[in-house]
Amino acid sequence: FEGCMPIEELALRGEMTLAFGPLKPVGLNHPGTGEKFFAVAQLRRENREGTAYNLVGFQTKLTYPEQKRVFRTIPGLENAEFFRYGAIHRNTYINAPGLLTPELNLKTRPGVYFAGQIIGVEGYVESCAMGLLAGLSVASRLKGELFVPPPPETALGALLNYATQKRKTEYQPMNINFGLFPGIDAKIRNKKLRNESIVRRALETLSAWRERNL
Repeated sequence: FEGCMPIEELALRGEMTLAFGPLKPVGLNHPGTGEKFFAVAQLRRENREGTAYNLVGFQTKLTYPEQKRVFRTIPGLENAEFFRYGAIHRNTYINAPGLLTPELNLKTRPGVYFAGQIIGVEGYVESCAMGLLAGLSVASRLKGELFVPPPPETALGALLNYATQKRKTEYQPMNINFGLFPGIDAKIRNKKLRNESIVRRALETLSAWRERNL
């Protein structure tokens, strides 16, 4: 997934890639002088005592000895002790477009439902969203009612469409983005205004769907 690339893979793309990625200094000027930095490594506090910190955005597949060597080259971390080394998690997911219906159950075994990251959505919110839809789908089935998925003009529907519609290209994990929504009729060239129009339409469509189906 592009948003979780190992830092060593990013570094291979060019010597300035990290400076525009996890080391991007935007909004992190020197608090005393206002000096702007070339690059910044952000530390996130890990415990209440403030004795452990996490390096933000430093996903890595480097071996443990290499992690210690490389990360100690960062100014201020020359003598750092490492409580936990980085590791890349395996993102396991099914070929949802080929296996699932828009109700999020198997085409070959309708009583089996899937939800969350395993269907190929990326992100906590997206995984929860698909869990919500799977729950609504199961509830409809138990009540003997037809499950009506949210329209594709909504974020829920756009993500569901991505996960269940057949495609010619290889299926890859995806988080919600404006590219998943259907285009709008009005020709709006300004990107910000166009996205705002998509959001307004999504909220209106979701409200109407809720009134009819929930």
